[in-house]
Amino acid sequence: MITDLVNVRNIGISAHIDSGKTTLTERLLFYTNRIHAVHEVRGKDGVGATMDSMELERERGITIQSAATHCEWKGHHINVIDTPGHVDFTVEVERAMRVLDGAVLVLCGVAGVQSQSMTVDRQMRRYHVPRIAFVNKCDRTGADPYRVAEQLREKLKLDAVMVQIPIGLEDEHKGVVDLVTMKAVYFEGDMGQEIREDEIPADLIDKANERREMLLEAASMFDDDVAELFLGGEEVPEDLLKQAIRKGTLALKMVPVFMGSAHKNRGVQKLLDGIVDYLPTPYDVENKALDLDNEEKEVVLGNDPEDPLVMLAFKLEDGRYGQLTYIRIYQGTLRKGDMIVNTHSGKKVKVGRLVRMHADEMEDIEDACAGDLVALFGIDCASGDTFTDGRLNYAMTSMHVPEPVIQLMIEPVDNKAQINMSKALQRFTREDPTFRAFVDPESGETVICGMGELHLDVYVERMRREYKANVRTGAPQVAYRETITQPSHFDYTHKKQTGGSGQFARIIGTMEPYAEEEYAFESTVIGGTIPKEYIPSCDKGFRSQLEEGLLIGFPVVNIKMTVEDGGWHPVDSSDMAFQTCARAAFREAYRKAKPVIMEPVMKVSVEAPTEFQGAVVRTLMQRRGLVQATNENQGMCTVEAEVPLADMFGYSTTVRSSTQGKAEFTMEFSRYAQVPESIAEELLKKFANKRKGKAEE
Repeated sequence: MITDLVNVRNIGISAHIDSGKTTLTERLLFYTNRIHAVHEVRGKDGVGATMDSMELERERGITIQSAATHCEWKGHHINVIDTPGHVDFTVEVERAMRVLDGAVLVLCGVAGVQSQSMTVDRQMRRYHVPRIAFVNKCDRTGADPYRVAEQLREKLKLDAVMVQIPIGLEDEHKGVVDLVTMKAVYFEGDMGQEIREDEIPADLIDKANERREMLLEAASMFDDDVAELFLGGEEVPEDLLKQAIRKGTLALKMVPVFMGSAHKNRGVQKLLDGIVDYLPTPYDVENKALDLDNEEKEVVLGNDPEDPLVMLAFKLEDGRYGQLTYIRIYQGTLRKGDMIVNTHSGKKVKVGRLVRMHADEMEDIEDACAGDLVALFGIDCASGDTFTDGRLNYAMTSMHVPEPVIQLMIEPVDNKAQINMSKALQRFTREDPTFRAFVDPESGETVICGMGELHLDVYVERMRREYKANVRTGAPQVAYRETITQPSHFDYTHKKQTGGSGQFARIIGTMEPYAEEEYAFESTVIGGTIPKEYIPSCDKGFRSQLEEGLLIGFPVVNIKMTVEDGGWHPVDSSDMAFQTCARAAFREAYRKAKPVIMEPVMKVSVEAPTEFQGAVVRTLMQRRGLVQATNENQGMCTVEAEVPLADMFGYSTTVRSSTQGKAEFTMEFSRYAQVPESIAEELLKKFANKRKGKAEE
């Protein structure tokens, strides 16, 4: 068991797609003797990178699921999570950030800060994760770490400070100059495992002195001793400088920039030193929980192995041996055979098997304590559940889960596929909070929802491979929304007499657009014209209408319902009568409030060689795209635009054929916007035909 938390680092490797995260992680494992041979990402040698253990990941050369591993470096225990770069799998990054103490932001030395780098940076800020940056691919044509450091300052507003400068770039890249020790560092041997320190080359001394000056100036803001020595023109000792950089990094006010080439085995060991020197220990991070016995009051956890146990299940996987639950222990000690309590469900479970993960392999361990990332077998829980030893009733704050934006109809080809498909859907929805599945009540078809075409494509492929569920897919469907554009008044009376006691309710009020929330309800009834016990019935009736709008049957959002007055009957009024009245009042007011259809608009970023800029802009304009910015850099151009999701289906094929396969694009949800009149008419016609078909059946 690791008890000295000062020597523990929990870090994530995050970046834009194809910046070299998985290649870097592979080198980290190699230099820490965790693996003894290096394999490449696309698995051309039939093996593939250690952290891309899924067959699909090796084929496509992308990371789909975040994978956890651990290694030892200079007496420090480092837990590492390699996260996906593709925006469709953003929840994998989200849940990793929720439990990590620090992160390495990997950037391509040529492309620099890209669209997904911005998303990852946003996630790091959301969870207050200190980070160091690693400028990778310094051996590639067009690499410029100075420009990348500048982009970190301009685009991400980070105080990025270089702690190294490169010795040569592109095909002349040989090593780095360490600005803390003021030594040139070369990585020699077949795999760059032999580190040679030397004097700084004469042609780089001026550059090194200039950059060291900038480093000292930035570090002096966080340490008075450094400031005193720096201003007095005296030499700043190495240990003191490292201490100041660490303070700035932990305060989220400084980002040390390292560089190298993971593929060419240069700079990785120095990055490992940086992880140990500058990223936080579990003691440096303040973790909070909610006390469920005290009105969810925030409590700061102690990070002490002797305290009562508190841990969070942050990721689930269904493997060969049942459900594997990844957990982060925040305080206390967990031992094999212990009884633990799920504070969400109140269930008690026994810890049968406790393991430490290494990609898809595992090592059995007897115990683990605060600050560690481990995994449990056979524990039935959901992602985001908190466990304690029963002495405390705490819940960790949950993570941010983005709403799915795309739907796809799927149907099994036969009965066997039906059984396997439902098993797969059950597993995937438990594992991934952004993947949803439901049965359309009207058509009876199974619908899956996710973050993008690739996201759903991967799950359908996994159904076929892992569950042998042969399924057909229907056209992707966009998650439209309906809303209103003007206030409207309602005064509705519900009256029904059927012999004996009847039904009576009257509700008067207004419906109005409300941008702050999806739905709000307010009652301004005075004088008991509607008894207090029936006010929630009105709310319930209104809410039941939100699921399916009257235009095209999609959810209604951004609406506020206010009940102002009404009427009731001592015998005939009831909860049911007021619910029925509220539903009818909603429908009446909704038609008068000029309802409109809203569609999801995506933020799209396309990167291609400069000569294809015109072609890329054309492909976006043809899809109702609104180009917002174009940047040119080292023979590459980036076009940023907002495009409705409905027009983005099949875009990858279009943009590749327009750019000879040289373009890459990412997209993420931006906002909902009103659908143009012509498209709204089309959608209304489609919905009417669907209804008509149902009625005829």
